[in-house]
Amino acid sequence: MARRKIVKIQNKTDRPDNVVEKEHEVMMECEAIERELPSFLRSYFIYLKGNVLPMTRRAYLQDIRFFFEYLISQTDLTRAREPKDIKLSEIAKVRAVDVNLFIDYCRNYVKEDGDTAYIIENNNKTLARKKSSVSVMFKALYRDELIPKNITDGFDPIKVPKPGEREIKALQDDEVMIMLDAVSTGNGLTDRERIYWEKTKLRDKAILVVFLTYGLRLSELQQLNVSSFNFHRGEFKIYRKRGKESVMPLNDSVTMVIHDYIDNERPQEGIPEGNEDALFLSLQKKRMTERQIRQLVKKYTSIGMHVSRDSGYSPHKLRATTATSLIGRGNSIFDVAALLDHEQVTTTQLYAQHKVNVRRDLVNDMEWEIERREGESNEHQSNKDE
Repeated sequence: MARRKIVKIQNKTDRPDNVVEKEHEVMMECEAIERELPSFLRSYFIYLKGNVLPMTRRAYLQDIRFFFEYLISQTDLTRAREPKDIKLSEIAKVRAVDVNLFIDYCRNYVKEDGDTAYIIENNNKTLARKKSSVSVMFKALYRDELIPKNITDGFDPIKVPKPGEREIKALQDDEVMIMLDAVSTGNGLTDRERIYWEKTKLRDKAILVVFLTYGLRLSELQQLNVSSFNFHRGEFKIYRKRGKESVMPLNDSVTMVIHDYIDNERPQEGIPEGNEDALFLSLQKKRMTERQIRQLVKKYTSIGMHVSRDSGYSPHKLRATTATSLIGRGNSIFDVAALLDHEQVTTTQLYAQHKVNVRRDLVNDMEWEIERREGESNEHQSNKDE
């Protein structure tokens, strides 16, 4: 069995090593998936590498691998037993209706793992991405004259809700205050959760305040380092999608919670190699994973909303909370778009259209029965005065 190679980073850029390492890990995952697929997809692999973000590239490759596994297990279109053994001639015989059946299959299916069977259900947004993954593959094969015709015109459309049709999920201001009170005092936590909270409350509070203040993406917060912060200049640096970097100003609240965490709770010794500069550390003194941060946010948001832990919000909903709160305070959508790194201001406009409690306010303005009774009371009082 081949030993796993030790990866040493020789970083000639000004980007932190952990950001470079993360991109390298995603790239290695993509290459590993490509080795599981047939070699005739080489031009498709090259297209993805040069035209989409690394995370999107990985998602597309995973979709294609799943499509090929579907062809093997659910159809008689191939005699292969592994995705990489599927022949080009077999793919050339796939029709649009076969792909449509695959997309329909993806809506709800069962995946077995040992003694456990998982029921997988996908929404239309995920189905649309899977359709896109397969469409791009067939177009690439047709463009390279590897298959005789372009079958993608026959793919069924998938209705994805327009942005304006989606309900914006965000915390209300009072829920934010309850959540911050919970992380400060431990209110709402179970006895078991309080044991860990005693060791991580300053870290947890810093994470929530940074999320709420800047609307950072999960990956942007997870990659923060101690060296990202320049307290003398009152700023810190984050690394965005597509290799962009942004310098964010520090306000008093963020400066306070970050200093409090670094000075009073963050481990100073015994940190494993490669984690020394990581800002948010786990109890094992390693950089927190995205999964750990996601679970932390779900826990505290569930307390703020008085729902079960499973019903708590994801970090992306805190991003939506930042947007709706800033716009609700009268800030320009263009300024909010710049803060959140929205490429199109139309994305930010969705939050401008969302007003907290708008339905409740509208209904409260239509108190027909109360108004009727108040009118009757006033009329009765007027008659008595006469």
